[in-house]
Amino acid sequence: MDLQELKKLEQKRRVRYGYMWALFCAVLWGLWYLPGTVVWDLNPFDEMFGEIAAASGDDVSLVVTAVLISGFNALTVIIALLVWNGVLGKYGEMKRTLKEFKPCSKWFFLGSIFGGPVAILGSFIAMGFVGGAFAAVAALMYPVVGSILASQWYGEKISRRAAIGIFMIIIGGLIIFGGGLFAELGSGNIGWIGYLGGLMAAVGWGIEGAIAGKGLDIAEPDIGITIRFLGENIIWWIILIPLLAITGFPMIKYALLAFEPLTILVLVFAGITFGFCYVSWYKSFPLIGVGRGQGIGNLYGMFAVIFIILFFGDVPSWTLLLGGAFCLLGSFTMFSEETGGLESLRGE
Repeated sequence: MDLQELKKLEQKRRVRYGYMWALFCAVLWGLWYLPGTVVWDLNPFDEMFGEIAAASGDDVSLVVTAVLISGFNALTVIIALLVWNGVLGKYGEMKRTLKEFKPCSKWFFLGSIFGGPVAILGSFIAMGFVGGAFAAVAALMYPVVGSILASQWYGEKISRRAAIGIFMIIIGGLIIFGGGLFAELGSGNIGWIGYLGGLMAAVGWGIEGAIAGKGLDIAEPDIGITIRFLGENIIWWIILIPLLAITGFPMIKYALLAFEPLTILVLVFAGITFGFCYVSWYKSFPLIGVGRGQGIGNLYGMFAVIFIILFFGDVPSWTLLLGGAFCLLGSFTMFSEETGGLESLRGE
């Protein structure tokens, strides 16, 4: 076997592992919508919603409660990731990566801004206002944002097949948002904020993926994602939650009341599924590129809808299913690209 054949064999192996990690991400991400939906009905978050709604209205109450839920989600994720890196013996590497702020770790802290207060908060808002199935399907447009930004920022190539897949995802997104959003606006129902949350999730995760791809040029994925969630915890627990508490919302009171056995169990389940979903997501980017990693990870929408139907019996509307089908078809189009086209992920 000559050098060229060895190179092709190694490339096929990298692509295979890249697709495997992206598929793991999709399954775990789909599972995350189960605890993400259930947690809204658990103490103290349901009590928190009632108290704030009585004083400030349902819309403000749901957004503020979503902030605290997002904070606890980030907390359980960082605990899971720290345990993971401890088992792998990577604390020394984490320390070295944190010190390299300008060339490396700054990208993960920047990613935490778009992944936390934009994408994850938006997703919890969508779950609270519209439901878990919508929240899962609405964010399916995020590979469009990620692919385009990765192409513009650092020359990641978008093939003709990938462009077709992106176009299909855009069509699916228009179907998902179109009918439901116009109906909400026409009726004056506050549920339109849930659609805004779904859009926040799509844009936020797309931008985060492109930013993370830059940081992963230098850092290991396991380390990069841990730093990213370290940044998100700083945003929630040192900046936003104390700021809301200062403005008069009972954030500290309900944060202390959240340590109930069932609530903790659900939050830990969310932290494990979401934490390792993110690990898999970040591991796929250096192997198959941001656009393709996001495209395959997009299959989470299919898994989420299946899990929600199986566990809750909630069947989404036909527009949601049709739009989701277009998004998944676009992802499969990107997934089916010949591996030869992945030999060089970026242009010259």
